[in-house]
Amino acid sequence: MYQDKTLTCQDCSQPFVFSSDDQSFHAEKGFTNEPKRCATCRQARRSDRGGGGGGGGGGGYSQGPREMHPVVCDDCGKDTTVPFVPRGDRPVYCSDCFASRRTTYR
Repeated sequence: MYQDKTLTCQDCSQPFVFSSDDQSFHAEKGFTNEPKRCATCRQARRSDRGGGGGGGGGGGYSQGPREMHPVVCDDCGKDTTVPFVPRGDRPVYCSDCFASRRTTYR
């Protein structure tokens, strides 16, 4: 159904092959545009952006360390930190109390 195509990289202007297997994969994923860069330039672009591409909530770039906020656990009273700003209208738990409550609701 698909045949190998030779395309020209928009970054280095070198020809590269858009294989029939790659075309099939693109169609499976619903991609409608052909690739614009050769594999080498795609990898260089990913490296320049600080990531390896998709997956997770990082969006392909490093966000650095999370900002943590000190709190007192509403269950056991232990000092802890959480990765969000507590609003005061809901209880906040340390990781142990949160984990024990989480298994209770499953």
